[in-house]
Amino acid sequence: MARKAELAALLLSDVAALLLAYLTFQAARTSGWLGASADPSVFELPSAGLLCAFWLVLFLFAGLYRERRAASRFDEFVTLLKVVTVGTLLLFFLLFIDRLDPLAARTSVVLYWACVLGFAELGRFTVRSVQKARILRGHGLHKAVIVGWSDQVEQLYKEVARYPAAGLEIVGAVRLQPDPVAELALAGAADAYLYGGDGPVGASGDGASLAAGHGDSAPAFNSNGLSTAVHSISALPGLIDRLGVQDVLIALGPDDHVYLDEVLRVCDGRPVALKLVPDFYTVIGGMARTEHMYGLPLIEVLPEPIPAWEKSTKRILDVVVSAAVLLVGLPLWLAVGALVKLTSPGPAIYRQTRMGRYGREFTMFKFRTMEDNAERHTGPVWAQKGDSRYTPIGQTLRSLRLDEIPQLWNVLKGEMSLVGPRPERPYFVEKLVREIPLYSRRHRIQPGITGLAQVKWRYDQDLEDVRQKLKYDLFYIENMSLRMDFQILLQTIRTTLTQQGH
Repeated sequence: MARKAELAALLLSDVAALLLAYLTFQAARTSGWLGASADPSVFELPSAGLLCAFWLVLFLFAGLYRERRAASRFDEFVTLLKVVTVGTLLLFFLLFIDRLDPLAARTSVVLYWACVLGFAELGRFTVRSVQKARILRGHGLHKAVIVGWSDQVEQLYKEVARYPAAGLEIVGAVRLQPDPVAELALAGAADAYLYGGDGPVGASGDGASLAAGHGDSAPAFNSNGLSTAVHSISALPGLIDRLGVQDVLIALGPDDHVYLDEVLRVCDGRPVALKLVPDFYTVIGGMARTEHMYGLPLIEVLPEPIPAWEKSTKRILDVVVSAAVLLVGLPLWLAVGALVKLTSPGPAIYRQTRMGRYGREFTMFKFRTMEDNAERHTGPVWAQKGDSRYTPIGQTLRSLRLDEIPQLWNVLKGEMSLVGPRPERPYFVEKLVREIPLYSRRHRIQPGITGLAQVKWRYDQDLEDVRQKLKYDLFYIENMSLRMDFQILLQTIRTTLTQQGH
Protein backbone atom coordinates (compact mmCIF):
# COMPACT_ATOMS: atom_id res chain seq x y z
CA MET A 1 0.00 0.00 0.00
CA ALA A 2 1.48 3.35 -1.03
CA ARG A 3 2.17 5.86 1.70
CA LYS A 4 -0.58 8.24 0.55
CA ALA A 5 -3.09 5.41 0.33
CA GLU A 6 -2.07 4.18 3.80
CA LEU A 7 -2.52 7.65 5.30
CA ALA A 8 -5.89 8.15 3.58
CA ALA A 9 -7.14 4.74 4.77
CA LEU A 10 -6.08 5.46 8.36
CA LEU A 11 -7.74 8.88 8.37
CA LEU A 12 -11.00 7.53 6.95
CA SER A 13 -10.93 4.65 9.42
CA ASP A 14 -10.30 6.95 12.39
CA VAL A 15 -12.97 9.46 11.40
CA ALA A 16 -15.54 6.67 10.98
CA ALA A 17 -14.51 5.13 14.31
CA LEU A 18 -14.75 8.44 16.18
CA LEU A 19 -18.19 9.18 14.72
CA LEU A 20 -19.41 5.70 15.69
CA ALA A 21 -17.99 6.13 19.19
CA TYR A 22 -19.76 9.49 19.49
CA LEU A 23 -23.11 8.11 18.32
CA THR A 24 -22.84 5.06 20.56
CA PHE A 25 -22.04 7.12 23.63
CA GLN A 26 -24.83 9.60 22.88
CA ALA A 27 -27.29 6.73 22.46
CA ALA A 28 -26.21 5.32 25.81
CA ARG A 29 -26.53 8.74 27.44
CA THR A 30 -30.05 9.45 26.19
CA SER A 31 -31.36 5.92 26.78
CA GLY A 32 -30.44 5.90 30.46
CA TRP A 33 -27.67 3.30 30.29
CA LEU A 34 -25.46 5.59 32.35
CA GLY A 35 -27.86 5.56 35.31
CA ALA A 36 -31.52 6.34 35.68
CA SER A 37 -30.95 8.94 38.38
CA ALA A 38 -28.42 10.97 36.43
CA ASP A 39 -29.41 14.05 34.46
CA PRO A 40 -28.65 13.20 30.80
CA SER A 41 -27.76 16.81 29.96
CA VAL A 42 -24.56 16.75 32.03
CA PHE A 43 -23.11 14.02 29.81
CA GLU A 44 -23.45 15.96 26.59
CA LEU A 45 -20.23 15.93 24.60
CA PRO A 46 -19.05 18.70 22.27
CA SER A 47 -20.05 18.36 18.62
CA ALA A 48 -18.84 15.34 16.68
CA GLY A 49 -16.68 17.59 14.49
CA LEU A 50 -14.83 19.11 17.43
CA LEU A 51 -14.27 15.71 19.00
CA CYS A 52 -12.92 14.32 15.73
CA ALA A 53 -10.49 17.21 15.45
CA PHE A 54 -9.39 16.70 19.09
CA TRP A 55 -8.68 13.00 18.59
CA LEU A 56 -7.02 13.35 15.18
CA VAL A 57 -4.61 15.94 16.58
CA LEU A 58 -3.89 13.68 19.54
CA PHE A 59 -3.27 10.71 17.23
CA LEU A 60 -0.97 12.84 15.10
CA PHE A 61 1.06 13.95 18.11
CA ALA A 62 1.37 10.33 19.28
CA GLY A 63 2.83 9.25 15.94
CA LEU A 64 -0.13 7.10 14.91
CA TYR A 65 0.10 8.42 11.36
CA ARG A 66 3.75 7.56 10.87
CA GLU A 67 4.52 4.86 8.33
CA ARG A 68 4.12 1.51 10.10
CA ARG A 69 3.94 -0.64 6.99
CA ALA A 70 5.35 -3.87 8.46
CA ALA A 71 5.27 -3.01 12.15
CA SER A 72 3.52 -5.09 14.78
CA ARG A 73 -0.24 -4.54 15.03
CA PHE A 74 0.00 -5.24 18.74
CA ASP A 75 2.56 -2.45 19.21
CA GLU A 76 0.19 -0.05 17.45
CA PHE A 77 -2.65 -1.23 19.72
CA VAL A 78 -0.55 -0.49 22.82
CA THR A 79 0.17 3.03 21.55
CA LEU A 80 -3.52 3.54 20.75
CA LEU A 81 -4.48 2.29 24.22
CA LYS A 82 -2.22 4.86 25.88
CA VAL A 83 -3.43 7.73 23.70
CA VAL A 84 -7.14 6.95 24.12
CA THR A 85 -6.75 6.58 27.89
CA VAL A 86 -5.00 9.93 28.25
CA GLY A 87 -7.37 11.66 25.83
CA THR A 88 -10.51 10.35 27.51
CA LEU A 89 -9.34 11.37 30.97
CA LEU A 90 -8.40 14.78 29.65
CA LEU A 91 -11.84 15.31 28.11
CA PHE A 92 -13.77 14.32 31.19
CA PHE A 93 -11.57 16.17 33.66
CA LEU A 94 -11.91 19.35 31.60
CA LEU A 95 -15.63 19.08 30.82
CA PHE A 96 -17.47 17.06 33.42
CA ILE A 97 -15.49 16.52 36.62
CA ASP A 98 -17.46 19.15 38.56
CA ARG A 99 -20.89 18.01 37.31
CA LEU A 100 -20.91 14.24 37.74
CA ASP A 101 -21.40 12.11 40.81
CA PRO A 102 -18.60 9.55 41.30
CA LEU A 103 -20.57 6.55 40.00
CA ALA A 104 -21.83 8.35 36.92
CA ALA A 105 -18.35 9.74 36.24
CA ARG A 106 -16.72 6.30 36.31
CA THR A 107 -19.42 4.80 34.11
CA SER A 108 -19.23 7.63 31.59
CA VAL A 109 -15.45 7.57 31.35
CA VAL A 110 -15.27 3.81 30.93
CA LEU A 111 -18.03 3.70 28.33
CA TYR A 112 -16.64 6.49 26.16
CA TRP A 113 -13.09 5.10 26.51
CA ALA A 114 -14.29 1.67 25.41
CA CYS A 115 -16.20 3.11 22.45
CA VAL A 116 -13.26 5.13 21.11
CA LEU A 117 -10.69 2.39 21.72
CA GLY A 118 -12.87 -0.39 20.35
CA PHE A 119 -13.96 1.30 17.15
CA ALA A 120 -10.54 2.88 16.46
CA GLU A 121 -8.71 -0.41 16.98
CA LEU A 122 -11.21 -2.30 14.82
CA GLY A 123 -10.67 0.16 11.96
CA ARG A 124 -6.89 0.18 12.28
CA PHE A 125 -6.71 -3.60 12.60
CA THR A 126 -8.67 -3.87 9.37
CA VAL A 127 -6.38 -1.42 7.55
CA ARG A 128 -3.22 -3.15 8.81
CA SER A 129 -4.59 -6.59 7.93
CA VAL A 130 -5.32 -5.48 4.37
CA GLN A 131 -1.88 -3.91 4.23
CA LYS A 132 -0.24 -7.12 5.46
CA ALA A 133 -2.21 -9.21 2.96
CA ARG A 134 -1.02 -6.97 0.13
CA ILE A 135 2.59 -7.27 1.33
CA LEU A 136 2.32 -11.07 1.36
CA ARG A 137 1.12 -10.87 -2.25
CA GLY A 138 4.17 -8.77 -3.16
CA HIS A 139 2.53 -5.33 -3.26
CA GLY A 140 3.91 -2.24 -1.51
CA LEU A 141 7.29 -3.78 -0.67
CA HIS A 142 10.23 -1.68 0.45
CA LYS A 143 13.17 -1.93 -1.93
CA ALA A 144 16.36 -2.87 -0.10
CA VAL A 145 20.03 -3.47 -0.80
CA ILE A 146 22.41 -5.58 1.30
CA VAL A 147 25.99 -4.64 2.17
CA GLY A 148 28.31 -7.27 3.64
CA TRP A 149 30.72 -10.13 3.24
CA SER A 150 29.88 -12.86 0.75
CA ASP A 151 28.52 -15.49 3.15
CA GLN A 152 26.68 -12.92 5.31
CA VAL A 153 24.99 -11.36 2.28
CA GLU A 154 23.77 -14.79 1.24
CA GLN A 155 22.57 -15.60 4.76
CA LEU A 156 20.71 -12.32 5.22
CA TYR A 157 19.13 -12.65 1.78
CA LYS A 158 17.76 -16.06 2.78
CA GLU A 159 16.57 -14.65 6.13
CA VAL A 160 14.63 -11.90 4.37
CA ALA A 161 13.12 -14.46 1.98
CA ARG A 162 11.88 -16.50 4.97
CA TYR A 163 9.89 -13.54 6.33
CA PRO A 164 7.80 -12.10 3.48
CA ALA A 165 5.64 -10.24 6.01
CA ALA A 166 8.62 -7.96 6.68
CA GLY A 167 7.81 -6.36 3.32
CA LEU A 168 11.37 -6.18 1.98
CA GLU A 169 12.39 -6.75 -1.64
CA ILE A 170 16.12 -7.19 -2.20
CA VAL A 171 17.00 -5.33 -5.40
CA GLY A 172 20.78 -5.14 -5.08
CA ALA A 173 23.82 -5.96 -2.99
CA VAL A 174 27.36 -4.84 -2.25
CA ARG A 175 29.32 -8.01 -1.53
CA LEU A 176 32.79 -7.53 -0.08
CA GLN A 177 35.75 -9.89 -0.36
CA PRO A 178 38.78 -9.94 1.98
CA ASP A 179 41.53 -7.99 0.27
CA PRO A 180 44.80 -6.98 2.02
CA VAL A 181 45.19 -3.99 -0.29
CA ALA A 182 41.66 -2.83 0.38
CA GLU A 183 42.19 -3.17 4.12
CA LEU A 184 44.99 -0.61 3.89
CA ALA A 185 43.03 1.71 1.61
CA LEU A 186 40.13 3.97 2.43
CA ALA A 187 36.86 2.11 2.70
CA GLY A 188 35.42 4.17 -0.14
CA ALA A 189 38.12 2.87 -2.47
CA ALA A 190 37.63 -0.78 -1.52
CA ASP A 191 36.04 -2.83 -4.30
CA ALA A 192 32.96 -4.92 -3.69
CA TYR A 193 32.61 -8.18 -5.58
CA LEU A 194 29.37 -10.02 -6.26
CA TYR A 195 29.48 -13.67 -7.22
CA GLY A 196 27.27 -15.62 -9.57
CA GLY A 197 27.88 -19.30 -10.18
CA ASP A 198 31.47 -20.45 -9.57
CA GLY A 199 33.23 -17.11 -9.76
CA PRO A 200 32.97 -13.33 -10.03
CA VAL A 201 31.11 -11.97 -13.02
CA GLY A 202 33.11 -8.76 -13.02
CA ALA A 203 33.26 -5.37 -11.44
CA SER A 204 31.63 -2.08 -12.18
CA GLY A 205 31.56 1.48 -10.97
CA ASP A 206 28.65 3.68 -10.02
CA GLY A 207 26.88 3.17 -13.33
CA ALA A 208 26.70 -0.64 -13.15
CA SER A 209 23.36 -2.26 -13.86
CA LEU A 210 21.92 -4.70 -11.36
CA ALA A 211 21.97 -7.68 -13.68
CA ALA A 212 24.09 -8.15 -16.73
CA GLY A 213 22.10 -7.12 -19.76
CA HIS A 214 18.87 -6.49 -17.84
CA GLY A 215 19.16 -2.95 -16.43
CA ASP A 216 17.86 -1.57 -13.16
CA SER A 217 14.58 -3.43 -13.17
CA ALA A 218 16.18 -6.87 -13.04
CA PRO A 219 16.40 -8.80 -9.75
CA ALA A 220 19.70 -8.69 -7.93
CA PHE A 221 19.72 -12.43 -7.20
CA ASN A 222 19.25 -15.39 -9.51
CA SER A 223 17.24 -18.54 -8.79
CA ASN A 224 20.04 -19.89 -6.58
CA GLY A 225 20.09 -16.78 -4.45
CA LEU A 226 23.40 -15.62 -5.94
CA SER A 227 23.95 -12.11 -7.22
CA THR A 228 24.69 -11.43 -10.87
CA ALA A 229 25.90 -7.83 -10.41
CA VAL A 230 28.91 -6.02 -9.00
CA HIS A 231 29.09 -2.72 -7.13
CA SER A 232 31.41 -0.86 -4.77
CA ILE A 233 30.42 0.89 -1.55
CA SER A 234 30.81 4.19 -3.37
CA ALA A 235 28.08 3.02 -5.76
CA LEU A 236 25.48 2.93 -2.97
CA PRO A 237 24.18 6.49 -3.47
CA GLY A 238 23.70 5.80 -7.18
CA LEU A 239 21.85 2.55 -6.43
CA ILE A 240 19.65 4.29 -3.91
CA ASP A 241 18.69 7.05 -6.32
CA ARG A 242 18.24 4.91 -9.44
CA LEU A 243 16.27 2.12 -7.80
CA GLY A 244 14.32 4.10 -5.23
CA VAL A 245 15.88 2.09 -2.38
CA GLN A 246 14.24 2.63 1.01
CA ASP A 247 16.27 0.28 3.24
CA VAL A 248 19.97 -0.55 3.40
CA LEU A 249 20.60 -3.84 5.25
CA ILE A 250 24.12 -4.11 6.64
CA ALA A 251 25.52 -7.64 7.12
CA LEU A 252 28.98 -6.96 8.53
CA GLY A 253 31.02 -8.51 11.32
CA PRO A 254 32.03 -6.95 14.66
CA ASP A 255 35.49 -6.00 13.35
CA ASP A 256 34.36 -4.20 10.20
CA HIS A 257 34.39 -0.66 11.63
CA VAL A 258 35.94 0.85 8.51
CA TYR A 259 33.31 -0.53 6.17
CA LEU A 260 30.44 0.41 8.47
CA ASP A 261 31.79 3.96 8.73
CA GLU A 262 31.93 4.18 4.96
CA VAL A 263 28.37 2.88 4.53
CA LEU A 264 27.13 5.42 7.09
CA ARG A 265 29.07 8.18 5.34
CA VAL A 266 27.71 7.55 1.84
CA CYS A 267 24.12 6.98 3.06
CA ASP A 268 23.99 9.78 5.62
CA GLY A 269 21.44 12.45 4.82
CA ARG A 270 19.62 10.27 2.27
CA PRO A 271 15.97 9.15 2.66
CA VAL A 272 16.83 5.54 3.56
CA ALA A 273 16.59 3.48 6.74
CA LEU A 274 19.85 1.79 7.77
CA LYS A 275 19.40 -1.59 9.46
CA LEU A 276 21.98 -4.11 10.54
CA VAL A 277 22.18 -7.54 12.11
CA PRO A 278 22.06 -7.46 15.95
CA ASP A 279 25.59 -8.76 16.65
CA PHE A 280 26.98 -5.42 15.44
CA TYR A 281 25.23 -3.51 18.22
CA THR A 282 28.37 -3.02 20.28
CA VAL A 283 29.91 -0.85 17.54
CA ILE A 284 27.19 1.78 17.27
CA GLY A 285 26.13 1.92 20.94
CA GLY A 286 23.34 4.36 21.63
CA MET A 287 22.80 5.33 17.97
CA ALA A 288 20.50 2.37 17.36
CA ARG A 289 17.00 1.09 18.08
CA THR A 290 16.21 -2.63 18.13
CA GLU A 291 13.47 -3.66 15.72
CA HIS A 292 11.80 -7.01 15.05
CA MET A 293 9.92 -7.26 11.77
CA TYR A 294 7.74 -10.40 11.91
CA GLY A 295 10.59 -12.52 13.28
CA LEU A 296 13.38 -10.84 11.29
CA PRO A 297 15.64 -9.23 13.95
CA LEU A 298 17.29 -6.02 12.76
CA ILE A 299 18.70 -2.93 14.41
CA GLU A 300 17.82 0.47 12.99
CA VAL A 301 20.78 2.84 12.84
CA LEU A 302 20.25 6.59 13.23
CA PRO A 303 16.49 6.47 13.90
CA GLU A 304 14.22 9.53 14.01
CA PRO A 305 16.00 11.94 16.39
CA ILE A 306 12.90 13.17 18.27
CA PRO A 307 9.60 11.58 19.39
CA ALA A 308 6.63 11.88 17.08
CA TRP A 309 4.73 14.29 19.33
CA GLU A 310 7.70 16.67 19.55
CA LYS A 311 8.16 16.52 15.79
CA SER A 312 4.49 17.40 15.25
CA THR A 313 4.64 20.17 17.84
CA LYS A 314 7.79 21.56 16.24
CA ARG A 315 6.04 21.76 12.86
CA ILE A 316 2.95 23.43 14.35
CA LEU A 317 5.12 26.01 16.11
CA ASP A 318 6.99 26.64 12.85
CA VAL A 319 3.75 27.37 11.01
CA VAL A 320 2.17 29.48 13.77
CA VAL A 321 5.26 31.59 14.53
CA SER A 322 6.28 32.19 10.91
CA ALA A 323 2.72 33.11 9.84
CA ALA A 324 2.32 35.46 12.82
CA VAL A 325 5.65 37.22 12.21
CA LEU A 326 4.97 37.65 8.49
CA LEU A 327 1.44 38.98 9.01
CA VAL A 328 2.00 41.19 12.06
CA GLY A 329 5.20 42.69 10.70
CA LEU A 330 4.03 43.01 7.10
CA PRO A 331 4.26 46.85 6.99
CA LEU A 332 7.81 46.69 8.35
CA TRP A 333 8.88 43.99 5.86
CA LEU A 334 7.46 46.03 2.99
CA ALA A 335 9.44 49.02 4.24
CA VAL A 336 12.64 46.96 4.46
CA GLY A 337 12.09 45.70 0.92
CA ALA A 338 11.56 49.26 -0.31
CA LEU A 339 14.79 50.42 1.40
CA VAL A 340 16.76 47.60 -0.23
CA LYS A 341 15.34 48.55 -3.61
CA LEU A 342 15.97 52.28 -3.16
CA THR A 343 19.54 52.00 -1.86
CA SER A 344 20.92 49.66 -4.53
CA PRO A 345 19.95 48.46 -8.01
CA GLY A 346 18.46 45.01 -8.24
CA PRO A 347 15.59 43.03 -6.71
CA ALA A 348 14.66 43.42 -3.04
CA ILE A 349 14.34 39.65 -2.53
CA TYR A 350 17.36 37.47 -3.27
CA ARG A 351 16.74 33.88 -4.38
CA GLN A 352 19.35 31.17 -3.99
CA THR A 353 19.32 27.38 -4.38
CA ARG A 354 20.07 25.56 -1.13
CA MET A 355 20.18 21.90 -0.11
CA GLY A 356 17.58 20.75 2.41
CA ARG A 357 16.57 17.52 4.10
CA TYR A 358 17.70 14.33 2.35
CA GLY A 359 19.72 16.45 -0.07
CA ARG A 360 16.65 17.92 -1.79
CA GLU A 361 17.29 21.31 -3.37
CA PHE A 362 14.94 24.26 -2.81
CA THR A 363 14.89 28.00 -3.45
CA MET A 364 15.64 30.05 -0.33
CA PHE A 365 14.54 33.70 -0.02
CA LYS A 366 16.36 36.57 1.69
CA PHE A 367 16.35 40.33 1.63
CA ARG A 368 19.28 41.19 -0.63
CA THR A 369 22.27 42.46 1.38
CA MET A 370 24.88 42.50 -1.40
CA GLU A 371 25.11 44.12 -4.78
CA ASP A 372 23.14 42.43 -7.52
CA ASN A 373 24.98 39.46 -9.08
CA ALA A 374 27.75 39.83 -6.50
CA GLU A 375 29.54 36.62 -7.54
CA ARG A 376 29.77 37.35 -11.26
CA HIS A 377 33.56 37.80 -11.08
CA THR A 378 34.47 35.38 -8.27
CA GLY A 379 32.02 32.49 -8.52
CA PRO A 380 30.50 31.05 -5.32
CA VAL A 381 32.39 32.34 -2.27
CA TRP A 382 31.55 32.88 1.40
CA ALA A 383 30.94 36.37 2.71
CA GLN A 384 33.87 37.94 4.54
CA LYS A 385 33.99 40.46 7.38
CA GLY A 386 33.88 43.96 5.89
CA ASP A 387 32.97 42.53 2.48
CA SER A 388 32.96 45.30 -0.14
CA ARG A 389 29.97 43.74 -1.90
CA TYR A 390 27.50 44.75 0.84
CA THR A 391 24.81 47.28 -0.07
CA PRO A 392 24.56 50.49 2.01
CA ILE A 393 22.11 48.83 4.42
CA GLY A 394 23.23 45.22 3.87
CA GLN A 395 25.55 44.98 6.88
CA THR A 396 22.85 46.40 9.16
CA LEU A 397 20.24 43.95 7.88
CA ARG A 398 22.60 41.06 8.52
CA SER A 399 23.57 42.12 12.02
CA LEU A 400 19.89 42.48 12.95
CA ARG A 401 19.02 39.24 11.13
CA LEU A 402 16.32 41.09 9.18
CA ASP A 403 17.63 39.64 5.94
CA GLU A 404 16.40 36.23 7.13
CA ILE A 405 12.73 37.26 7.41
CA PRO A 406 11.69 36.10 3.89
CA GLN A 407 12.86 32.61 4.86
CA LEU A 408 9.73 32.36 7.01
CA TRP A 409 7.98 31.68 3.71
CA ASN A 410 10.28 28.67 3.29
CA VAL A 411 9.25 27.59 6.79
CA LEU A 412 5.56 27.85 5.91
CA LYS A 413 6.16 25.72 2.81
CA GLY A 414 7.85 23.04 4.92
CA GLU A 415 11.27 23.44 3.28
CA MET A 416 12.85 24.83 6.45
CA SER A 417 12.23 25.00 10.19
CA LEU A 418 12.78 27.84 12.64
CA VAL A 419 15.63 25.89 14.26
CA GLY A 420 18.02 23.53 12.52
CA PRO A 421 21.35 23.39 10.66
CA ARG A 422 21.73 26.19 8.14
CA PRO A 423 21.15 25.02 4.54
CA GLU A 424 24.20 25.32 2.30
CA ARG A 425 24.49 25.77 -1.44
CA PRO A 426 24.91 22.57 -3.50
CA TYR A 427 28.24 23.89 -4.86
CA PHE A 428 29.72 24.00 -1.35
CA VAL A 429 27.98 20.81 -0.20
CA GLU A 430 29.68 18.78 -2.93
CA LYS A 431 33.08 20.07 -1.79
CA LEU A 432 32.40 19.83 1.95
CA VAL A 433 31.13 16.23 1.78
CA ARG A 434 34.51 15.23 0.34
CA GLU A 435 36.49 17.29 2.84
CA ILE A 436 34.61 16.74 6.11
CA PRO A 437 33.47 13.33 7.42
CA LEU A 438 29.81 13.14 8.55
CA TYR A 439 28.93 16.45 6.88
CA SER A 440 25.96 14.81 5.13
CA ARG A 441 24.46 13.95 8.52
CA ARG A 442 23.20 17.55 8.65
CA HIS A 443 20.70 16.56 5.96
CA ARG A 444 18.93 14.08 8.25
CA ILE A 445 16.66 16.86 9.51
CA GLN A 446 15.00 20.00 8.18
CA PRO A 447 17.39 22.97 7.86
CA GLY A 448 16.64 26.04 9.96
CA ILE A 449 16.72 29.82 9.95
CA THR A 450 18.74 29.74 13.15
CA GLY A 451 20.53 26.98 14.98
CA LEU A 452 22.99 26.07 17.69
CA ALA A 453 25.92 26.67 15.36
CA GLN A 454 24.62 30.13 14.42
CA VAL A 455 24.40 31.34 18.02
CA LYS A 456 27.72 29.76 19.00
CA TRP A 457 29.94 30.51 15.99
CA ARG A 458 30.49 33.16 13.34
CA TYR A 459 29.54 33.22 9.65
CA ASP A 460 31.40 30.69 7.51
CA GLN A 461 34.59 32.25 6.20
CA ASP A 462 36.74 29.18 5.64
CA LEU A 463 36.78 25.39 6.02
CA GLU A 464 37.73 25.56 9.69
CA ASP A 465 34.57 27.55 10.44
CA VAL A 466 32.53 24.82 8.75
CA ARG A 467 34.24 22.13 10.81
CA GLN A 468 33.52 23.96 14.05
CA LYS A 469 29.89 24.60 13.16
CA LEU A 470 29.44 20.97 12.11
CA LYS A 471 30.26 19.93 15.69
CA TYR A 472 27.38 22.09 16.96
CA ASP A 473 25.05 20.82 14.22
CA LEU A 474 25.76 17.17 15.05
CA PHE A 475 25.32 17.85 18.76
CA TYR A 476 21.94 19.44 18.02
CA ILE A 477 20.82 16.55 15.79
CA GLU A 478 21.69 13.92 18.40
CA ASN A 479 20.09 15.89 21.25
CA MET A 480 17.33 17.87 19.56
CA SER A 481 14.18 18.57 21.53
CA LEU A 482 11.58 21.30 21.90
CA ARG A 483 13.37 22.49 25.02
CA MET A 484 16.60 22.96 23.07
CA ASP A 485 14.72 24.74 20.27
CA PHE A 486 13.28 27.26 22.73
CA GLN A 487 16.73 27.83 24.22
CA ILE A 488 18.21 28.46 20.77
CA LEU A 489 15.38 30.85 19.82
CA LEU A 490 15.85 32.83 23.04
CA GLN A 491 19.61 32.89 22.48
CA THR A 492 19.01 34.08 18.90
CA ILE A 493 16.85 36.97 20.13
CA ARG A 494 19.47 37.94 22.70
CA THR A 495 22.39 37.84 20.26
CA THR A 496 20.35 39.77 17.69
CA LEU A 497 19.45 42.55 20.14
CA THR A 498 23.08 42.80 21.31
CA GLN A 499 24.30 42.45 17.69
CA GLN A 500 26.60 39.61 18.74
CA GLY A 501 24.96 37.03 16.49
CA HIS A 502 26.67 35.42 13.56
